[in-house]
Amino acid sequence: MKNFDALENKLGVSFKNKKLLQNAFVHRSYLNEHKDFDLPSNEKLEFLGDSVLSLITSYYLYQKYPTLHEGQYTDIKASIVKTESLYEAAKRLLLGDYLYLSRGEIENKGKDNKSILADCFEAIIGALFLDNGFSAANEFVIEFLFSSDLDSIVTNNLYLSSKNKLQEYLQDKYKQLPIYKVLSEVGPEHNKLYTVGVYFENKLLAQATGHSKKQAQDAAAAIALLNPMV
Repeated sequence: MKNFDALENKLGVSFKNKKLLQNAFVHRSYLNEHKDFDLPSNEKLEFLGDSVLSLITSYYLYQKYPTLHEGQYTDIKASIVKTESLYEAAKRLLLGDYLYLSRGEIENKGKDNKSILADCFEAIIGALFLDNGFSAANEFVIEFLFSSDLDSIVTNNLYLSSKNKLQEYLQDKYKQLPIYKVLSEVGPEHNKLYTVGVYFENKLLAQATGHSKKQAQDAAAAIALLNPMV
């Protein structure tokens, strides 16, 4: 078992059940090479941590920003609990140093993999919740995720997607909304690439591609916001 003392000191918490903390770092690839390992993968802890994080975020926003409306809460929450934000928080804590990975994942730089580290961060939230309760999980999230990002996101309206920004701008200036059209779909169902155009008054402002219609729409809106026609 790896030594987690330094991490516990950094987190300011002592786990009663050390196996729970260890379990948060077990990637499923490790078990393919260690069939007799006594812990499962961290996937169930990650599942639990994802739900706990959602509650913590909702509770925090409700208390700290009481004047915002539900739609803003939803956008802010989406911006702070996304993979990139969790990955950056995990990197700051050097969580990659504690991961249990297969040799293949290690060679593929799994210790710096966005998805693996983001899932690990959520698994720690789940482990903290089980071992120390909601309060400990809440303090962890506020200190290591919210303190560096959330207030800045809210203050600077960074939670607004490009699609929302373009819609608000056109609605305020022209009292009209943009229209999005799918221009093409290529590739297999499991890996389809969409090209979407954003139109205003029947004029194509911009177009972009993405692996989902939503992703392509947001990318097209981001380009449109730089368009002098807007």
